[in-house]
Formats: sequence, structure tokens, C-alpha cells
Amino acid sequence: MIDYKSLIEKAYNAMQNSHSPYSNFKVGACVLTKNKKTYTGTNIENSSFGATVCAERVAINNAVASGEKDLLCLAIISSNNEYVFPCGICRQTMIEFSDTMEVVVAKSLTEYKVLKIKDLLPYYFSAKDIK
Repeated sequence: MIDYKSLIEKAYNAMQNSHSPYSNFKVGACVLTKNKKTYTGTNIENSSFGATVCAERVAINNAVASGEKDLLCLAIISSNNEYVFPCGICRQTMIEFSDTMEVVVAKSLTEYKVLKIKDLLPYYFSAKDIK
């Protein structure tokens, strides 16, 4: 069983390191791997907005850089106290590593929803489409 609250807390802690001087919209993420390891990320804005990186991708990239590619769950929380959903690029990145991943969107440390990545990106493109 996945401890969603623990993932949300780790995402919340990561959010505190957000570099978001332009939007003041802080986001934190925490990904859980099949090996039960967790990796966090926060959004990192750039004055050249196209160079901005979302918290979800930072967390996933941290996991992959550490050799973890079997992802089970990703939790997301933001500073606006509302449910925040991953952008399209983040959804595609999640699908790259798991089409069964659970996505936890949190309004607070105790209020959250658990969804499946397939529900967030139902008609996705993946490696199997390239073969």
C-alpha cells in the first residue's frame, strides 16, 4: 500500500525550495519508485520562460538520474491551496516511464485525490507507437 500522505509531505517540503520569482506559484513533487525509493522536485523558473522546468519533471529526472525508471506514484502540491494537475509535457514524461502510474494531486497535506496517469492522458503516445 502506498503512503500517499508521506509522498505529499515530501512534495510539500520540496516546494519550499521553488525558484518561482516570476509567477510566485510554487510546486513540489515526489515520485515513488518500484524499489520504494522517493525522489523530489520543485519548479524552477527562468527569465527565458521556455527554460522553466516543472516540479514533476525534476522529480522524475532525479529518479532516472539515480537509475530508477520503474515509477509507481507521483504526488503534486502547490502553494495555491487548490488541486494542481500536471501539464501536458509532464503527463507525457510520466507515461514514458509508467502507463500505470498513480498521480496524487493535493490541495493540502490532508486533502488529496488519487488518479491514474491513463485517465489524465487517455490517448497517449509511447515507445510502443514507434515500433
